Order: sequence, then structure tokens, then C-alpha cells
Amino acid sequence: MVGLVVVSHSQRAAEGIAEVAAEMGGDTRIEPVGGDGQGGIGTVPDDIEAALAAADDGDGVVVLVDLGSAVMNADVAIEMADAEAVIADAPVLEGAVNAAVAATSPTATLDSVREQAEAAREIDKL
Repeated sequence: MVGLVVVSHSQRAAEGIAEVAAEMGGDTRIEPVGGDGQGGIGTVPDDIEAALAAADDGDGVVVLVDLGSAVMNADVAIEMADAEAVIADAPVLEGAVNAAVAATSPTATLDSVREQAEAAREIDKL
């Protein structure tokens, strides 16, 4: 099953987003990661790499990020990781929910889950 990693500058935000996505994601592995490792705001490539390893069961991992430097640190973590992973260009909460639902499909692939996460850009809220 394709796993998910939610990267936020805030550990609490990452945990909350993962919690919401998990409501729709069945057995999907969803790993939240965030903060600077010392209780502050930021992201750390080593922590993201560890989350990638925890989320991967061999089918790859889709990564959802909140802000620009999270993308840079996620890219570094992906380069260091053994897991196959891609970053979805998606709103983090809506993308995580879409990806979690898509990952439950028995035919889910890394690309199909990423595509569903990115489809969240088109969701109207009003």
C-alpha cells in the first residue's frame, strides 16, 4: 500500500492533518513530521527521512508539504531515503485526505495517489 508523509513546519499541524486523513485512509500508513526537532517551527530532513521509512511498505510514499522550505527539506530527505517517494503539489490537508482515500484502492500506485492528492487543488470550498 502506498504510504503518506505529512510535512509541516508545526508538529501539531502535521499530527492534526494526519489525524483527519486517517479518518478516510483505512489502513494507509500516514506519518506526520514537523517542527525543528527542538520544539520550534521548522522542518528537518533527517526527521522526514525517518517518516518516509516508517510510511513505506514497499509501494512508495506520497509526501504532502505545507510551505516552501518544507519542499526543499523533503527533497533532501527523499534523496537520502531508501523509499521511493514523490512530493505532491497539493494543498496539504485536502491533498492528504484525497491521497489517503486513493491509497485504499487495491490498484493504487505511487502516481495514482499523487494525482489524487494534486486533484485537491481544484476543490471549491464555497
